[in-house]
Amino acid sequence: MECPRCHAQIPGTAHFCPECGADRRTGDWARRRSFAAKPDEPVASFALVSSIMPLGAGQRPQTYRIALTIALVVALVAAIFGAMPIAVLVAAFAVPIVYVVYMYDVNLWEDEPLPVTGLAFALTGVLALVWTVVWTLLRGPVSFATPSFDGSGSAAPALGTFLLVAVLVPVVGEAIRQLGPVLLARRPQFDDLMDGLTFGVISGVAYATFDTLVRHWALLTGGLQDADPGLWVSLIFLEGFVKPLLMGTATGLACAEFSGLGRGYDGFTPRYLRAVVLAVAANVAYQAGTYLFSFLGSATLGVLLSILWGLLVLAILVLRLRVVLHTGLMEAALEHAARTAGVGPEGELAFCTRCEMPLQPGAAFCAACGTAVAATTNVHRPKVPSGAGAAAAPRAGEETVALPRPAGGATATDDPGRTGHDGEEQA
Repeated sequence: MECPRCHAQIPGTAHFCPECGADRRTGDWARRRSFAAKPDEPVASFALVSSIMPLGAGQRPQTYRIALTIALVVALVAAIFGAMPIAVLVAAFAVPIVYVVYMYDVNLWEDEPLPVTGLAFALTGVLALVWTVVWTLLRGPVSFATPSFDGSGSAAPALGTFLLVAVLVPVVGEAIRQLGPVLLARRPQFDDLMDGLTFGVISGVAYATFDTLVRHWALLTGGLQDADPGLWVSLIFLEGFVKPLLMGTATGLACAEFSGLGRGYDGFTPRYLRAVVLAVAANVAYQAGTYLFSFLGSATLGVLLSILWGLLVLAILVLRLRVVLHTGLMEAALEHAARTAGVGPEGELAFCTRCEMPLQPGAAFCAACGTAVAATTNVHRPKVPSGAGAAAAPRAGEETVALPRPAGGATATDDPGRTGHDGEEQA
């Protein structure tokens, strides 16, 4: 049978189209019930590992889950016995180390591992260190059970401190987290959506690492603390695991939209700006919640509520991340199908101007969104030179669309408002 999405021939025993990945048995051609990176999971799922580590999800997902679990257990056990220097160090570096190992494990950017790690992790880490020192000095000391928690122990929160912690810090922090990934994603070899996503996640967890080290420096250098398992365990789980995953997911979303769909990176488009606003809003919500919960009177209760609030924000981000990731993987499948069908490995692909998915050669409709190609392409009749024969003119009632771009030239269908995409389509 023929796939209605990419028009490839599907074997009778196949569950999914081998070219575009469409689900043949259920008719769910967009595969909303089957996540592209891990088909046994739906797109709308809270599975964290397959969301932030998609390239390893189908091979060794348990490896990364086990690594994160071991790090979590070590940090929590140290916190139970009051060994906060060990607990803070393990919690601060656990998620970044696992993610860097993941990057090398799946051979991402094996030709340039140091520039990638440097810009995505080290640059963000240094800037985060400086910024966290600055804003904690502006905030001033706190008289709370945990010296680096944002509460002041007073009867009510202060407006100035709230605006600093819940508004200024998330805005500047997100700008810092975007810097390295955007510089990397502008390079031709790193302009894929998956690259932008990965750069954003590692930048987010790097920021969280140095933020934790600065804000909890008193615990890191204070030696053993009085036994208070409820407080210390909750604090370590919040600062060492909930916070980096939330920041990494939010920044990864925005950087993925910067890379965008189709050929080349999309750049500073309205879609990217909306994603940055979403990332900032998520961090504002998280920071505001942790600040306000610290005034409940009980340190343990405040941290526990902060954990629940952070997990709620993280869950929303993960759902959105999976949609973006799934869309990108399905686009890659359509691009592969288009090249296999005749465009070739070096040929120029045409992209739908509505959804930015690759168009199949000779297609009258976009296989992803169903939009008619003629409705999204500048249709024109070619000029017939004076004296040309009748064979040069189109037949009556026939329209011709823009021809492929000649070498060194441009066509009337080029869209100057798009970055890295071609608006032409063959007749």
